[in-house]
Amino acid sequence: MEDKIINTSLQADKCSSSESSPVIEIWGKQPLSGHIPVSGAKNSALVVMAGTILCSQDCRIRNIPNLVDIGRMADVLTALGVKVTHSGDTLDVDASSISHSRAPYEIVSKLRASFFVIGPLLARLGVARIPLPGGCAIGARPVALHIKGLQALGAQVHMDHGIVHAYVPGSRGRLKGGKIYLDYPSVGATETLMMAATLAEGETVIENAAQEPEVLDLANFCRAMGARIRGAGTNTITIAGVSSLHSTDYGIIPDRVEAGTFMLAGAITQSPISLSPIIPEHLTPVIAKLAAAGTTVEMEGHRRARIVPGKKILPIEIETRPHPGFPTDMQAQFMALTTLAEGNSVITETVFENRLQHVAEFNRMGADIRLNGNMAVIRGVPQLSGAPVTGTDLRAAAALLVAGLAAEGKTTLHGLHHLDRGYENIEAKLSAIGAKLRRVEGSAPTTDVASPQSVAV
Repeated sequence: MEDKIINTSLQADKCSSSESSPVIEIWGKQPLSGHIPVSGAKNSALVVMAGTILCSQDCRIRNIPNLVDIGRMADVLTALGVKVTHSGDTLDVDASSISHSRAPYEIVSKLRASFFVIGPLLARLGVARIPLPGGCAIGARPVALHIKGLQALGAQVHMDHGIVHAYVPGSRGRLKGGKIYLDYPSVGATETLMMAATLAEGETVIENAAQEPEVLDLANFCRAMGARIRGAGTNTITIAGVSSLHSTDYGIIPDRVEAGTFMLAGAITQSPISLSPIIPEHLTPVIAKLAAAGTTVEMEGHRRARIVPGKKILPIEIETRPHPGFPTDMQAQFMALTTLAEGNSVITETVFENRLQHVAEFNRMGADIRLNGNMAVIRGVPQLSGAPVTGTDLRAAAALLVAGLAAEGKTTLHGLHHLDRGYENIEAKLSAIGAKLRRVEGSAPTTDVASPQSVAV
């Protein structure tokens, strides 16, 4: 039965209270075994949802994860007059009667990805008014590249009291193709401009484009609606504008970051687990660094992988880069692994300036990590100890959960409003393969240290 999508952003608001926030209690040192299902890619789903604005007919999107951020993007679309319904992991989106060109600040301020709607709105309606997205714990993500690119497509853009006003001059209200060079291969800017160009007059070329798998997924979705895009997944994307797009039924790619996080859970607990579906080409740098750390990833068929840990964890060096380099979204999880390596590891973060805040939380668990600017030197220790810790962002929260699986005793993870933005049913998935953990709703974390066998999961 189809129902209107639930406003899960309200759940996140409840989680923001320090007094009533839920926590996850993790009892570590449990061997894991079995299979973990990988959900659809959050970062693909969000931008594809925005992309449905381009189409004046119904669209169906499958493999949508049930996440707080998905609920927030549905809220944005609904506020614009788009009808969004869901059934299981499928969204049906009807953008035939968009009634507003302005996204509400109270939603945009909670979801940076909601700024994506500026490109499709401008292409479809010729006007868009979008509040500047709010701040981000991991660093600045300026929208200047988006604005500069839209101007290259003929839009007039100005900012007034925190609102980005964009419109296409002239009576026809249609963007015009142009050449765009991005000073940085921003995923968000690439996706925004690619969507805007699908309905523009003439050809658009985006150079120094982002090459992430999620960009290619968006391009494939737009092509399924009749867009003419080539080169997505490379640093040069060419879009030949069309006058309109048509209905489609499209499935989102598997989430490479969720898959990578579960791979690290197997590696750090030295447990042979399997997971699917994955697209191994999307995980090339992750699989390579796991191999360097002593863990092998064996493919069992086309989209199923098995984690085969080595006898010990080896030290590694990592430097985050835009795709196809090592993904910043896996940096914290690998740092968790290196805390138990036999030797010194070095991790350098080059993408976001504030994405090493989890170092202090790892050290609280007995890790030995020292920071020098954007570089962390990790001296491996024999074991981690359970402790109360707080996830400072989405991936940090996941990394601390992974560390808790390998720690001695109980780890109490705070900051679940971050975790719930990007991992669907993570407690249930890990419990199903032997992890001992539970979510405790409401009050402050408990102080009892029950044996793992007595934990309710």
